[in-house]
Amino acid sequence: MTGDVNDPFSPFTGRRCPEGADEGQRQRRKTALPLTCLPASSPRKRGEESLPRAAALLLGFGRLLRRYGFLIAPEQISGFMQAVALLGPRSMADIHEAALATLAPPPDRRDEFEAHFRSYFYGNTAEVVEGEADEETRIKDDGGASDEEIKVARQEEGGELSSGSEQLSARDFRRDGDGLAAFRRKLASALPARRSFRTVRTHARGKLDLRRSLREIVSADGDIPSPLLRRRQTVPRKLLLLIDVSGSMKLYTSDYLKLAHAAVQGADRAEIFTFGTRLTRITTALRIRDRDQALARVAALVDDWDGGTRMGPTLLAFLSVPRFSSFARGAAVVILSDALERGDHAELEMAMRRLSARAFRLSLATPLAGDPRFQPATAALRAVLPVLDDLVDGSSIAGLSDFILSLARPAPAAAAIWKRVS
Repeated sequence: MTGDVNDPFSPFTGRRCPEGADEGQRQRRKTALPLTCLPASSPRKRGEESLPRAAALLLGFGRLLRRYGFLIAPEQISGFMQAVALLGPRSMADIHEAALATLAPPPDRRDEFEAHFRSYFYGNTAEVVEGEADEETRIKDDGGASDEEIKVARQEEGGELSSGSEQLSARDFRRDGDGLAAFRRKLASALPARRSFRTVRTHARGKLDLRRSLREIVSADGDIPSPLLRRRQTVPRKLLLLIDVSGSMKLYTSDYLKLAHAAVQGADRAEIFTFGTRLTRITTALRIRDRDQALARVAALVDDWDGGTRMGPTLLAFLSVPRFSSFARGAAVVILSDALERGDHAELEMAMRRLSARAFRLSLATPLAGDPRFQPATAALRAVLPVLDDLVDGSSIAGLSDFILSLARPAPAAAAIWKRVS
């Protein structure tokens, strides 16, 4: 039984077109089913104009939710359209039920989801609260485009106060000499290592490679040659740097990004993110060998320079993206921030506990520790101190580079060290 190809909600049950065939319904033949092409059947890039009008409408609703900070994967949007097709739909209630089942809005944002649904499908624009999306953490990958290109010049001299309000601005990095050449050369061999599941050939201290040994015996007509061995190879762990670019870290951001560029150039697997009121991946930009060009690319990529701080929500946003959270699994994670979280620190504590469970080593480098009178006395620092492996001075680039080079060496937990100091 085949569906009506003119019905935009009818499920596709015909045959796919061969590669290169045009879209649309071909002329019906007497001995074959109607041949209907799907937009995904052609290898060339499709635009939104190639979709049926009803499918484009459903796709637009998914994009609207993502624009307002709902975490929706492309697979959920395609599942939404398939669910609508399976339901008929006979009424708008079917579309509503399909949206709830596939797009899965979080319970705390269900009312907002309903308002967007009524606004989009019924035209009730008065129900949508303006500015609601600004409260959500926006995630920006260095391969994609931002939702808005807003650049506001900020004239403040210092960044001594921490705030939760969002302030978007641009940044320019001055050209100067590169004093991190030694750090870049030593980093690859200084990082913590782990045993990989991949094996390499070895002449001693390995396990018998039975397959190759049997192959050698057969090729030697039954003679028993020397045993062939393999061992699991050792590979360096990933390095993940999370850099705070809020206003309270304004004096240190430039040095941290130079250190991050050296880390990406020196390590085989290093990932760099910036966070303030938004989360931005800048690894691809820092892969440019010329440091000045790389930092110029980063300056154009990051939108929330010298703004407020939402450390807890941005770290939770990092963990909510599976591809990003996989960077922290088994990695040496170093957070470069003063950890001045305003308001409730419950989200920060939750994020740090989840990071600690994934990471091989979780370190916090704060410039405040450069003061001899520093004590982890704030509520946020006291809450996260038990899950930290290191709480170190991040006020100088030399001390910070030495600390990163020492990550492979064991050290007492941060709570034990600061308990003795206090």
